[in-house]
Amino acid sequence: MSQRQVLQVFEQYQRARSQFAQAVADFAARPQSIDTLRSAGVVCLLRPLLLDVVPSIRQTAALALGRLADYDVELAEAVVKAGILPQLICSLPEENRYYKKAAAFVLRAIAKHSPQLAQAIVQSGALGMLVICLEDFDPGVKEGASWAFGYIARHNPELSQAVVDAGAVPLLVLCIQEPEIALKRIAASTLSDISKHSPELAQTVVAAGAIAYLAQMIPNPDAKLKLSQLIVNSGGVAAVIDCIGSCRGTVRLPGIMTLGYVAAHSENLSMAVIVSKGIPPLCVCLIEEHEDHIKAAAAWALGQIGRHTAEHARHVAVANVLPTLLDIFVDTCSSEDLKVKAKKALKNILQKCTYLPALEPLLHEAPPSIMKYIIGQYSKVLPHDSKARRLFVTTGGLKKVQEIQAEPGSLLQEYINTINNCYPEEIVRYYSPGYSEMLLERVENYQPVL
Repeated sequence: MSQRQVLQVFEQYQRARSQFAQAVADFAARPQSIDTLRSAGVVCLLRPLLLDVVPSIRQTAALALGRLADYDVELAEAVVKAGILPQLICSLPEENRYYKKAAAFVLRAIAKHSPQLAQAIVQSGALGMLVICLEDFDPGVKEGASWAFGYIARHNPELSQAVVDAGAVPLLVLCIQEPEIALKRIAASTLSDISKHSPELAQTVVAAGAIAYLAQMIPNPDAKLKLSQLIVNSGGVAAVIDCIGSCRGTVRLPGIMTLGYVAAHSENLSMAVIVSKGIPPLCVCLIEEHEDHIKAAAAWALGQIGRHTAEHARHVAVANVLPTLLDIFVDTCSSEDLKVKAKKALKNILQKCTYLPALEPLLHEAPPSIMKYIIGQYSKVLPHDSKARRLFVTTGGLKKVQEIQAEPGSLLQEYINTINNCYPEEIVRYYSPGYSEMLLERVENYQPVL
């Protein structure tokens, strides 16, 4: 038998192994094939291929196992029981990037199903290998490791602490500084999964310097709600507010934007900013800053805080924000962008604000483009509040409404009609323009009976 014939046997064997691993990986991606693969004992057949001398076969076998484990908890348990985890990670530091990504996928697929399976990964020593992957130069490898850490940490405080103890947090903070958006997002999500279980774990994330970089990520279109939730959970809002209050100028801008983006996501997150006393420093920025772009950011942030409910709007309104925003909007020296931001903030807050004492000063100063929102809120409150109706007359509000020239059939005219219907007809006539002159004319023309 010639040397060529001997080598041909080995080539056929290698080709068969490669074809088998690839075919199983393809079948594992199809749900209709899973039961057949399961009954054929596919997990045990793939196990020796993880130690194959050919790198491409090792990585394909790992991919197939990941897809199987991802499908359901039964197959994930079969992978663990087959003793595959030690084989999967034994030579991980020396493997190429493709195998590392496939191995991280297997670990993530197993960990997602239950705390028990995630604990099996911890006990196998995989966390140390995942830390090595976080240090890899390839962003895809880091992404896979970050994802696996997140699926492990999310289950309970103990598993989250195991991830912290493995030294993952500082490396995850480095990951959110990478230019790749996908890596940033997954690393931020994992930090959120770590910090959500307890104040102590959240403080670990804060102490690693994560908040400053997460704050920079919030304005990115790909930033998710989890980023904002992480900042709130970890006490980062208070730190951002302290920063805004203790500095001046452009240094304030990231903090202002952070508060705005956090508040924009939900009522609860906005209330977290309010409870942390985030409104006063934003008001200070509106008054004392000289750069229009900083004032515009503060106006925008206040609008995001106040736009959710009447309660949110009231908190903003009682801080005397509305007159300041109005002054900025009508100031001819304000930049166009600042005017747009101030008008939008006023609209957001006014459309929710039912606290009439804060609206009353604006009633006599606001231009038509803002007036319609103020009148709209009065039209909602006055029909149901007799005390407010009386005050509206005594403070000159009803008289002001009669002076407004509204387009017939417009929404503003509907608001005015609703308000007028809250009062007797003679009271409305009394405060209408020209009525006093008409009365004087009647006095002049009146002929007393002698």
